[in-house]
Parts: sequence; structure tokens; C-alpha cells
Amino acid sequence: MIDPKDLEHCKNVIRTGSLSFHAASKLLPANVRDPALALYAFCRLADDEVDEGNHKGRAVLDLRDRLDLAYAGTPRNAPEDRAFAAIVDEFDMPRALPEALLEGLAWDAMEQRYDTLSGVRDYSARVASAVGAMMCVLMRVRDANALARACDLGVAMQLTNIARDVGEDARAGRIYLPLDWFAEAGIDVDDFLHHPTASPEIRRFVRSLLAEAHRLYIRSEAGIGSLPRGARSGIFAARYIYAGISGAVRKNGFDSVTMRGRTTKAQKIALIGKAALRAAGTTILPQSPVILAKPLPEVQFLVDAAANGPARADRWQETRTGSLLNVLAELKSQEDANRGATGVAAE
Repeated sequence: MIDPKDLEHCKNVIRTGSLSFHAASKLLPANVRDPALALYAFCRLADDEVDEGNHKGRAVLDLRDRLDLAYAGTPRNAPEDRAFAAIVDEFDMPRALPEALLEGLAWDAMEQRYDTLSGVRDYSARVASAVGAMMCVLMRVRDANALARACDLGVAMQLTNIARDVGEDARAGRIYLPLDWFAEAGIDVDDFLHHPTASPEIRRFVRSLLAEAHRLYIRSEAGIGSLPRGARSGIFAARYIYAGISGAVRKNGFDSVTMRGRTTKAQKIALIGKAALRAAGTTILPQSPVILAKPLPEVQFLVDAAANGPARADRWQETRTGSLLNVLAELKSQEDANRGATGVAAE
């Protein structure tokens, strides 16, 4: 089990670093909330090191080493790492799930761009749906249909984040909107990055992204009835609070370049109350067409990896491990080249 001191550290990390998840987590039962906070703290630390550090590639490769140590039962001497190793041991966490997150962070470090909405969903599957699948594992839910709906929720949340942060990302030289949208609208991507403006076309892109997120938020709800009863209100809260961000962006006229959509504390409290009421009336509908809907193609590998059954795990091993190794090898090559260039400049 997680050491109480390590758990308290993880709680403090989330309390200051992820207000939306911290608010939603209050509705989870302790046996789910505590490992969930530890999981989010580990993922948050990894994301921050890649997103905010000066050596993004090195941070991803460092995370690979941290995963190796955690899965070997000899975690790095840091609260987040020790807590994560305890989670791996207690819940038999499939390694494919944190490795999917690692791949997404590697794409961030390589400043990868995405040609289509499917590519954006590929990215969202790794940095968000992988965490949703890990949350299911913490609840000891391995049903493929429930996992598919949890992955829907992860993609929806990430699309919401992207829609909210268009201007902030552009000013940092990042673009997550589909490149084919820019081409169809006759907008040069690099021009937009140098001079981001909330043009009618960009607002339309944001609206389209939020429409896709809304579709997935609605679809995700069918899976919440498959979760332990005590956990349902917390997951509904996460769903409503993130969707509330969508509402704030919509209220700003889909301008997420000059404004940033936010929910107030009062709004979060109201949404948490709504989640509790919704969860109380939720029942399991095993034959619902929505719960039985096929997973998004972009998240199928996560469902296969997390669902019970060696055949699924073997299929993931065959199709995904090589992809991750190729990405890390390319990232290592870039890091070596950058280090060499820095050394030459210093001479």
C-alpha cells in the first residue's frame, strides 16, 4: 500500500496543480480516491517536466527510466515514484497504459503536429485516455465496454483542454488543432503561431473541437453505471467540470486566443452537486447500444491492454511496443544531436 507520507505529498501536488481533478476527487471513496490522487500526481509530474522544462526529450527518457524502476519494484526515491510503484503492485497495472502516456509525452517533446482530427484523437488517447483506463484499473474494472467509455471521456477532456488553450499553446509555439483544417481554410499555420488571432476561422475550429468533445462526453456516460457505485459521482463530477470549461469557452464566443475559459468555484460546487444527483439515479444498462458501441479506433489498443485476458495483452505487445521503441529512439537521436550542437557552440 502507499506510504501515508507519500500519499500526503501527492495530495498536495494535486491540490495546487490540478484544481478540476482535486474538486472531482472529493466525491470518490477513499479506496479509489487515494490511489487516484497518487496516480495523477505521478502523471502530473511527468507532464510538467516535459511541458515546462528546457530539456523535454531528456525528461521523457528520464520518465522511461522511472517506469522501468517502478515496474522492477525499485522506484526512484521520490514520493510520486514510490506511490506509483505501490499502485503497480497493488492493482497489477498493465504497463501498456503508462507507456501509452509516455509515448504521448514523447510526441509533445518532439513537437509533433497532427494532420487530421483522428491524429488529435491519437494524441488524446495517449495523454488522457490512458489515464482514464488506469483509473478503471484502480476501481478493479476490466470490462472492455466500460473501458471504451472511459477512453471516450479521456479524449473528450483532452479535446476540451486543447480548445481552451489554443492561444496559450500558439504563443508557446505549439499547435494541436488538425492541420487539414488550416489548409482547408487557407491559413498558414506558422503565420498563426507567430500572430495568433481569434479569427472567425479559428473560432470555428474551436467550436468543431468542442462539438466532438460533447459527443464523447455524452457517449462516456453510458459506462459510468458499470463503475463501483461509490465512484460514480466522482467520475460524473469530472465529466461535468471539464464540460463546464467547454461552456466557458462557448460563452467567450469560442475565442480561446485572447481569453481563457474558466469555471468559478461556485460553478464547480454546483456541478459537483449535479454529479451527485446524477450518480444516485444511474443504473447499469448492460445491453445499451451506447455502452456496446465500438471503441474509437484510436483507443482500441488501450482497451485491449487493460481488459482481462492474455490474448488482448499479447496483441498490444505485438502492435504497440515497437511503435514506442521507435519514438524513443528518434527522441534519443534528437537529444544527442541537440547536445552535440550545444557542445560545438560552446567551443
